[in-house]
Amino acid sequence: MGWSNFSKNGGRQANSMIDLIKILLKGMIFLRNYKAELENRVKFIKEVLGAAGATGIIFGNSGGKDAALVGILCKMACDNTVGVITPCDSKRNYGEDKDHAELLAEQFNIETRVVDLTATKKTLIDAMANASELTHAVISNIAPRLRMAAWYAITQTENRLLAGTSNRSERHMGYFTKFGDNAHDFNPIADLTVTEVYEFLRYLNAPNCIIDKAPSAGLFDGQTDEDDMGVTYKAIDEYLLTGNANEHDLKIIERYHSISEHKRKMPATYEGE
Repeated sequence: MGWSNFSKNGGRQANSMIDLIKILLKGMIFLRNYKAELENRVKFIKEVLGAAGATGIIFGNSGGKDAALVGILCKMACDNTVGVITPCDSKRNYGEDKDHAELLAEQFNIETRVVDLTATKKTLIDAMANASELTHAVISNIAPRLRMAAWYAITQTENRLLAGTSNRSERHMGYFTKFGDNAHDFNPIADLTVTEVYEFLRYLNAPNCIIDKAPSAGLFDGQTDEDDMGVTYKAIDEYLLTGNANEHDLKIIERYHSISEHKRKMPATYEGE
């Protein structure tokens, strides 16, 4: 269903755009026309590939929602799309994450490769022992940065482009690793909120196990995005789409956005006097 289906499906009349979006967020109807979105994004990917003279695409197939959507879009735009599964230390990387990534790849006929980075992470941490005392947060961010290095090694070797998988909600909150999972050559879902990512996946008939599980970066066992941030994606998306949030959620959203501003900007460079 699309926007035009609202009135003829018996939904209550929205008094304002904010009321309508709140109804949309409850999943009663789709926020976008995903048939058109699919066509436009496939076209965008083809144009990016053509402009770069690249012959294929790499994406990190994490087994999560964003990777799933990006993988499907890239495969529809370019048959020479490869999903790279990169387990790194966390037990769920070898279980649920890998299982879901392989299920996606099988359903949409996406080539899969596996690069195990657990030993590499341990080697790096051991090598750093005499240089600095690494915090838990720093150690957690090693995995996304190692993955980036692995993906780009394949990308450069095989004349491919690396597809990014950060959505609008994550980008607003800065919930990604600088020079890690946010490193990419193009991103076909950067404008989509988490709510829209889920809707798009349902439209594409993606595996329910990917849609239904709690969003997680898989950095360590038991980790979820919403627990880390202290706010739900539903609240974040409502704020992004309507500007509305309760006092508790607004403080968290504004704080995360403010302290992560540097992540959304290119590094500062001296331009001369």
